[in-house]
Amino acid sequence: MEALGLNLGYLLVQIFNFAVVFVVLRAWVFTPILALLERRRESIAQGLEDARVASEARANAEKEAREIIAKAQAEATQKIREASERAEVAAREIQVEAEAQAAKAREAALAEAALERDRILADVRGQIAALAMSAAQRLIGEALDEKRQHVLLAEFFSGVKAGEVLVLEGKSFSGASAEVTSALPLTPDEQDTVKQDVLAKIGGQATVAFRVDPSILGGLVVRVGDKVFDGSVAGQLEDLRRSLH
Repeated sequence: MEALGLNLGYLLVQIFNFAVVFVVLRAWVFTPILALLERRRESIAQGLEDARVASEARANAEKEAREIIAKAQAEATQKIREASERAEVAAREIQVEAEAQAAKAREAALAEAALERDRILADVRGQIAALAMSAAQRLIGEALDEKRQHVLLAEFFSGVKAGEVLVLEGKSFSGASAEVTSALPLTPDEQDTVKQDVLAKIGGQATVAFRVDPSILGGLVVRVGDKVFDGSVAGQLEDLRRSLH
């Protein structure tokens, strides 16, 4: 050693000092630093994992939020559509009900007006008979048989002679219902006579309805199914007018 210029004692002391320093550094510096670095690495790894989990959670939350929003929008759209449909149905029902009520009111008004018209015409019938009798007496210049005049006027307005409907004499037909139109309202007895004569021809199970139309002037118009038997004065005048042309 001395040939090499080395002092063995000093070398050993240096080696011992280095060993002490190494042990001290290892125990008090390297190991804590390594432990600190390991903890730091683990903390960073945990942070990255937490960040990944948080990112996945955020993505899942955003997806769920989009699904919830889409579902809410779909439900809202469905409810709006259902509400609109209910509103339309309610509006149609209200309109139909209003139209039905208006139709009923109109029908009631028309029926009331028809009844009032028939009542007025029934009252006028007697006055017309009196005027016709007076005019006939003035034209002839003498008093006529009042009973006979009443009979003639009754036949004129009712279209019934000797208990039979004039327009149906010699006719043969059948049907389920009949409508009889007169110029003035028929009396109950006249209606009964007309009804019996009509039913005798179309069958006892049929129905007979009566209506008033002053435009036919006198006589009766009987409709059975698609057949019309016109014995009205207006019809006879029209036939006469056609024959003259």
